[in-house]
Amino acid sequence: MADVAKNANGNTAATPAPAGMRQATQLEIVKKSVVDVVKHKVNEFITSGELFLPKNYSPDNAMKAAWLILQSTVDKDGRRALEICTRDSIANALLDMVVQGLNPLKKQNYFIVYGKTLTCQRSYFGSMAVAQMVDPRISEFAYAVVYEGDTFKYGIKLGKKTVTEHEQDIQNVDKKKIIAAYCIALDKEGNPFRTEIMTIDEIKQAWKQSKMNPIDDKGNVKENSTHGKFSADMALKTVINKCCKAIINASSDNALLLDKINRNEDLADRAAAEAEIEEEANSGDVIDITTGAQDQEADSEEQEQAAGSETETDNTVTDEPPKSAGRMPGF
Repeated sequence: MADVAKNANGNTAATPAPAGMRQATQLEIVKKSVVDVVKHKVNEFITSGELFLPKNYSPDNAMKAAWLILQSTVDKDGRRALEICTRDSIANALLDMVVQGLNPLKKQNYFIVYGKTLTCQRSYFGSMAVAQMVDPRISEFAYAVVYEGDTFKYGIKLGKKTVTEHEQDIQNVDKKKIIAAYCIALDKEGNPFRTEIMTIDEIKQAWKQSKMNPIDDKGNVKENSTHGKFSADMALKTVINKCCKAIINASSDNALLLDKINRNEDLADRAAAEAEIEEEANSGDVIDITTGAQDQEADSEEQEQAAGSETETDNTVTDEPPKSAGRMPGF
């Protein structure tokens, strides 16, 4: 029963609920109006045959994990995502996650805020999981960084590259002497299914597209950036994502999945641009479009890299992170 108190007129009035209780109530309202709606939409997609998820994937468990993470997710100014983001964007971020079969507990995706928009961004763990989902022939991935002094050879047959030899001495491992990185999708017999090889110049060119601006005006990697601190891991991330993207685009005929993947890749840029326009309109100043996203993206990049340094007991590909030495092809 609510506490009551007498006001100046002698009438009784309910005592206002504590701030913590009001916040909890608000969270329950958002959860009911967003999470429940997404669950219903997912069930509709599954029933209509538009959505096919891996047998070991639980949408309910993924959304429960996402909801717990979202309660502590904040924007660049420390404001809670669930308080400032539109309910539509929260719902779409959760739907993007489920349709791609991702789980944030496995570091397969991250939630990043741009203005009032919540986005779900796939990590390289997530990219490998999606690639395996759309093409069951893929059993696992092998990947490695190539350094100066390594013996590295590859062949090309009918336009397809195949790594034929890679020998590496431990003294060659130096983040300042990376010359290339590669990723190989392997079938169930351990044979190469698809190979992606990128030179360091190609990798840096890809990094130039990052909102974190890790490349300086002279074309060098900034030492204090995530890419500078963890160059090998970031190089692997880049080549893994490129390999997986090609597999996903070539293998999936699921219109819903491809729509969500393409939307997901485009949404962050559009949301960042809209956030810039709104902030500029409010301040009257010209600001850098990348500023609002850098801290959050740096956090997600470093979380992803840190996850890649942990020792895992589950050796499935979605839990096994890229390391500089990687899994070498079995030559």
